[in-house]
Amino acid sequence: MRFRSAGYTPLMLMAQTCALLGFACYAVVLTPLQDEWQLTNLQSGLIASAFFFGYMLAVPLATALTDRVDARKVYLVGGISATCGLLGMGLFAHNFMTALFFMAINGAGLAGTYMPGLKILSDRIKAGELTRHIAFYTAFFGIGTGFSYLCSGWILQSFGWRYVFSIIAIGPFTAFLIVLLFIPALQHEKWSGPLKIRLHDIFPVDKWRLVLQDKKASGFIYGYTAHSLELFASRSWIVAFFGLCAVASGESFFLSATALAGLINFFGVPSSILGNEIALRMGRQKWVFFVMIMSAVMGIALACSTGQSWWLIVALAIGHAVFIMADSATLTAGLVISAQEDIKGAAMGLHSLMGFGGGLLGPAIFGFVLDFTGSRASQISWIWAYAAIVIWGVLFVFYERRSGWVNPQAR
Repeated sequence: MRFRSAGYTPLMLMAQTCALLGFACYAVVLTPLQDEWQLTNLQSGLIASAFFFGYMLAVPLATALTDRVDARKVYLVGGISATCGLLGMGLFAHNFMTALFFMAINGAGLAGTYMPGLKILSDRIKAGELTRHIAFYTAFFGIGTGFSYLCSGWILQSFGWRYVFSIIAIGPFTAFLIVLLFIPALQHEKWSGPLKIRLHDIFPVDKWRLVLQDKKASGFIYGYTAHSLELFASRSWIVAFFGLCAVASGESFFLSATALAGLINFFGVPSSILGNEIALRMGRQKWVFFVMIMSAVMGIALACSTGQSWWLIVALAIGHAVFIMADSATLTAGLVISAQEDIKGAAMGLHSLMGFGGGLLGPAIFGFVLDFTGSRASQISWIWAYAAIVIWGVLFVFYERRSGWVNPQAR
């Protein structure tokens, strides 16, 4: 079956949503798995971080390959990898070390689908406004992760944690089938002759050094790293936090913790898009500074809300989610616009790599602070844990304000 170029976007949006269904599986089962395997909070956080470690290992190779071969081939490998990682967690994981291994494979699978999926669109859409297709594609990350919380929660309540991973594995496999059956291969391969990928192609250190020497571009990359650290730590621990709130208040919300986490996640989609529009009017750097400070305030307020009314907790959780995501598109668009044209690809690769590096550190830092300051059952420990992840955005703001990153002429 063949589609006109514009018809590829709905298909890739469906594929991306399916591929992302495994994103929140571990966050949903973190508490029961921690109790069953007698894990410390640090170990629980490290398992969440292993997902981002796998992504970081695979994304440089995946993005380098899409410049040499049809991104469709990379996507197919990524879809199968994510499927295997999820099935491994559901069928074979039995302790801390095996969970680290299979979660890393799952993360590597996402690296093979997310950015290569965007490359599939850019290689095939030759007419119309490509940026609109890209905007929808990136916005669907929040939709896919939101459904991941909801679906994982329903399966956990009905069957147990192993079935969460095993059934959700159908998601990335469906993404694999969509691309295999409905996205045609490029008529002409990008690269003729034997395929040779050098280490320098995967890790273009010289170009990355040039990117970091560009004050304006590097500011967006460092900001994105702090943003991702807070974002992915919050998403990894939010279900467990709602469990603490239920114990502290003595009653549950009318929605389950997983359904509530999924619903809150959806607020990040319009927040990111609208935040970029506001940034265009007041200046990207100024908007990033404001959002990061507000996100820190909302994060600490949320941590302090345990034992209060559920409606206050939910309002603060939504506020935190909104401000976490309000600078996401701004940071990425700012990097794309400010990077030098001849090293823009390397800049985008470094942006993604450092962003998910923050995602790797965030959940582990959160779990370590919970252990160091008390336990998962202590409210003050959660306050310290949230402080440990929001402080990076605050430090970024203070550092960049002093170093003169803000450009009054930038709009």
